[in-house]
Amino acid sequence: MPHIKNALIRYRIIDKCIGNKYNPFPSKRELREACEESLFGSVDGDHICDSTIEKDMFSMRMEHDAPIKYSKRDRGYYYEDPDFSINDIPLTEDELGAISFAAKTLMQFRDVAMFQQFGTAIDKIVDRISVSDDVDEFIQFEKSMSGEGNEFLNPILEAIKQGLIITFDYTSFISGEMKHRKVLPLLLKEYSNRWYLISFDLKKTDYITYGLDRMEDLTVTSNRETRPVDFNSDNYFKYAVGITSGNTAPEVIRFTAKSIASKYIDSLPFHSSQKVVEMNDIGFTFELKVNISEELIRSILAYGGDISVLNPKSLKNEIKKRASQILNS
Repeated sequence: MPHIKNALIRYRIIDKCIGNKYNPFPSKRELREACEESLFGSVDGDHICDSTIEKDMFSMRMEHDAPIKYSKRDRGYYYEDPDFSINDIPLTEDELGAISFAAKTLMQFRDVAMFQQFGTAIDKIVDRISVSDDVDEFIQFEKSMSGEGNEFLNPILEAIKQGLIITFDYTSFISGEMKHRKVLPLLLKEYSNRWYLISFDLKKTDYITYGLDRMEDLTVTSNRETRPVDFNSDNYFKYAVGITSGNTAPEVIRFTAKSIASKYIDSLPFHSSQKVVEMNDIGFTFELKVNISEELIRSILAYGGDISVLNPKSLKNEIKKRASQILNS
């Protein structure tokens, strides 16, 4: 679907260029640059190649009967019928809906610092699509309640790419104290509409996760550090539920859930390893292999009395303790 939506936009850009009476006979390069500048804000060829434009013009001929011809004398393209325009061919309802949905999705990210370099391109895409503005009446996107720390995304990303040490002041939720940190950034990860940095803390000689919203005075130094050979971004979160990765071995978690809760949990698993090991009229028994984390505990507690942890005993006792604290608070 994304390929189709991009192609539809390119068709109309190509159509506008070929039909431009003030700049007739555009070359293939000029068509490519026009499409790339409109969609990505650049003309360097990193996003769209000449073969893509060739395929687009072929599709325009086949699918929309566009009378595109090439003039050897003028070394450019033109319409054999000068009155032709692809804009006279209306988009289908499905095409309008798909493009509108994509545009609304892109607009969510236009103010995020890391994506501001694409802000102009996003505006151009939205401006070029004549679609109904009543989509918000029927669709509501999840929005972040806080954008704090997003200004650090781009400098941290560059530091990761170049293997540079960064420093910053960090406030802990637990102690409430602000401390100076010096780390090698390794991975940026989004979770629950917040950004986190997974890093190798040089002082603690351990992998530590920091929330960008609690950082201050970030500095990217000129000091380089070798990336730890044992760090693998895919494996690091292999047994994680949420943003908390495991420094300990994962455990097999087994719990039962009542009938209705079972359906929700089965359709939206806590973790990719989750599976149903038993089913009956009362509910399901689930099993998953993960690190016990704060996010896992809170996810289980969110279902209240509809979930009963069977093992391990440590998790069962922790759930009991917290449930008791809720009742006695």
